[in-house]
Amino acid sequence: MTKPSAFRRLAGQEFFGPALALLLIVVIVAATTPAFLDLQNFRNIALQVSILSIVAIGSTIVIITGGIDLSPGSMIAFLTMCLAVFVKNQGMDLAPAIALTLLIGCALGITNGVLVAYIGIPAFIVTLAGLSAFQGLALTLNGGTPAFSLSEELGQVFYGTFLGLPLPFFYVVGSYLLFTVIMEHTRLGREIYAVGGNESAARLSGIDVAKVRLTAFGFAGACAAFGAVLLAARLNSGSPNYGSGIELQAIAAAVVGGASLAGGRGRVVSTLIGSLIIVVVQNGLNLNAVTTSMQSLTIGLIILIAVGLDVWRARIGRGLGRLTGAQRA
Repeated sequence: MTKPSAFRRLAGQEFFGPALALLLIVVIVAATTPAFLDLQNFRNIALQVSILSIVAIGSTIVIITGGIDLSPGSMIAFLTMCLAVFVKNQGMDLAPAIALTLLIGCALGITNGVLVAYIGIPAFIVTLAGLSAFQGLALTLNGGTPAFSLSEELGQVFYGTFLGLPLPFFYVVGSYLLFTVIMEHTRLGREIYAVGGNESAARLSGIDVAKVRLTAFGFAGACAAFGAVLLAARLNSGSPNYGSGIELQAIAAAVVGGASLAGGRGRVVSTLIGSLIIVVVQNGLNLNAVTTSMQSLTIGLIILIAVGLDVWRARIGRGLGRLTGAQRA
């Protein structure tokens, strides 16, 4: 048996397809507008992708368990308002206000997890209800009006630098390293994949399926909370309108990155590539002065194509396998 070449081994990696798609999109966007290659534009892309990519980690983990989370967008709106109220209305110091906001986010995610894992309500219904409920909670704070100019220090959480690099770079790298280790090198990660791959087999092998699902939604809540803090820091404000649509972008990033909506498959690092694809496409459309309605349509098409590829991936793989086998014969 011949040893596969280095290229074939690379092409067999889950991230190869999304990375190739990202490269193609970068080439196309760069060809349509010279402004894309401006260093300031790359900085804007890096800052923009930092929030989406962190939120998408939680969405990816939930998807790997075979679930779905539609609530991060409205959760972010509520949490930015919580942070605004803590800092501006109650005069709380920034560090404890951020810590409390993160804890509330974890609690909201765990609440979703309890309803899904222990009460038995489908994840789609629970998080769809959460999408509406968290938006309603956001509107109850500060009279439903945005709060601006929260703190001069808060802006440094997003725009500050360390070793000459913007802080969001370290947030993203740290988050992806942490969750890559959890998902690929710990027992919990193996259990998450097992539950999404075959829940019955996982239960028979002694895995506490409910606990795993609860943990996945807890991670999703923590990631949404982190994203909310970064968004509030970026805009130095809180608003019931923040985070709108980010739940769909996060799901799209996970699926474009190779996660299967059927569960059991996906990699956190590939979600980062999926996030970059979403943001680069949006950036290219903005630079080409494409209307907001057309941008929404384009993102919708990307989601549709990604899900279609997910559904047809196995059939395409079997077809290519038969074709390769026939050629060898």
